[in-house]
Amino acid sequence: MIIAIDGPAGSGKSTTAREVARRLGFRHLDSGAFYRALTYAALRRGIPVETWDDLSPGELDAFDIRAEPADSGFRMLVDGVDVSDEIRSPEVNAHVSHMARVPAVRDWLLGRLREAARGVDLVADGRDIGTVVFPDAELKIYLFADPVVRARRRLAQYGIPDPDPATLAAEVERLRERDRMDSEREVAPLRMAEDAVPVDTTSLTFDEQVERIVRLARSSAEKKARQRGR
Repeated sequence: MIIAIDGPAGSGKSTTAREVARRLGFRHLDSGAFYRALTYAALRRGIPVETWDDLSPGELDAFDIRAEPADSGFRMLVDGVDVSDEIRSPEVNAHVSHMARVPAVRDWLLGRLREAARGVDLVADGRDIGTVVFPDAELKIYLFADPVVRARRRLAQYGIPDPDPATLAAEVERLRERDRMDSEREVAPLRMAEDAVPVDTTSLTFDEQVERIVRLARSSAEKKARQRGR
């Protein structure tokens, strides 16, 4: 079974997907980690951002990026080194949306995401998981929230749980610009799949949003089992 969770930055996709996977006994696949690993590798090698659009599949292969199963998810390796923490840096955050728009990246990544999902029950999250990567997923969720709430969550991840008004306003603007870029990109833009279940997390606690998706997943699995039994 594949559960696809999409949504904009700061909507809680990865943390929610990870916990949903844990409660269901599934594996968690964070597609954003692949984009972040590519971004980290390009920055580390000093490749100018303005030339990323010309990256070739061969150059992407040379980054030596691998995802290895670890616990209930995957860890990202670049040149054999675990960079699962480094790919969450502000510098990577600032450039990952650009990397996601590179045509060669989408073609390069699609097969790797599908390969990671082969033969396992999976909760995958990203911005085009239900629309492009796994269009036949048994359950599709679209998480979203008010931009101010999303900004507070993102800043808390950076260790700023109580931001001043200027810091909060700047982060809201960054998220809105990220939303615009992700929604307007030509390759696999951010959008809600027609058959996705929208979940507004603005007023939900973390446990509430996780439990809502877990209930939907179990209901979907039960329905599928009944159909098989006919």
